Amino acid sequence: MGGSELDVLVIGAGVVGLTTAICLAESGLSVGIRTAAPPGESTSAAAGAIWGPVLAGPAGRTREWARTSLYVLRELENDPATGIRSLTGREVSRYPADPPDWTDLLDDMRLCGTSELPPGFVSGWRYTAPLVNMPVYLEYLQARFDRAGGRIDVNPVTSLAEVTGGRHGAGPQGEARGTGVHGGTGGTGEIPPVVVNCSGVAARELVPDPAVAPVRGQVVVITNPGIEEFYIDHTPAPLDVVCMFPHGDTVVLGGTVAPDDWDTAPRPEVAERILRDCAAVDPRVLGATVLGHRVGLRPTRPEVRLEAEPLAGGRVLWHNYGHGGGGVSLAWGCALEITAAVRPEEERVG
Repeated sequence: MGGSELDVLVIGAGVVGLTTAICLAESGLSVGIRTAAPPGESTSAAAGAIWGPVLAGPAGRTREWARTSLYVLRELENDPATGIRSLTGREVSRYPADPPDWTDLLDDMRLCGTSELPPGFVSGWRYTAPLVNMPVYLEYLQARFDRAGGRIDVNPVTSLAEVTGGRHGAGPQGEARGTGVHGGTGGTGEIPPVVVNCSGVAARELVPDPAVAPVRGQVVVITNPGIEEFYIDHTPAPLDVVCMFPHGDTVVLGGTVAPDDWDTAPRPEVAERILRDCAAVDPRVLGATVLGHRVGLRPTRPEVRLEAEPLAGGRVLWHNYGHGGGGVSLAWGCALEITAAVRPEEERVG
């Protein structure tokens, strides 16, 4: 694949963008990333994070992407540098509820007995799944991308025309996008043969795609007072959730599910509510030291957009965004699907 310094340019350095770039680079391509912020400042860095394709569709495709990602995450947890480990915990609900369909991909999923439910809860289930310490994991992914010869350029892309060379066909609503040729792909000004749009919630304006909407998440990080299992309150609620994800010496407490909220600044009153609700589940939370606050905007969309858009001269623009709260859970499956299309001779994982 010639014609430019890069074979592939990936837009975005969250978990989806990094994973996609790694798969393509490790297949032998020259890959660069352009991003508005480094990986450690992305929405992915604020995640809890546990495998489970939440707030993402369509069900059939996400199930297979999640299956592939589960396989890869379980392999990666053998390396302590990844920040991944399998952990057992429970999801519980104050109303009758059934486990999500994807839980049958887990070997040990079972319904909770009455004695395993907190007071006031009527249903729940236990399972073991990969839990991911996101700051550590993102550092691992960045280092792995570096080893594969990739480079990251912190330089925001302001329009897809900037990196595709002009009109790039029809957007998700059917209208043509882009108006002219611009340089700026990350060093040469030349347009690479393949561009992959992993821009997350920024795709709303960048594509533009009005189907993309933010769902604000805020968490509190504390020292671990001895919590050894994850906990998720599965009770339907409009804005608030209660969850605890232990990562060794720390615990990530959540959280919020606030649609159409673009505010990325931590709110003290929300942090107080999170601490109060989590302490009601485990009083040891009250004695822990607060280490920090994180906010991220989940890039929700009715369906993940994973598709190729042909460009002039035989080039192609891939879209890979709209993963909602399932970026970690779907990233490897999506990345390997793109890699198999770009490099069909590569053997797929999973």
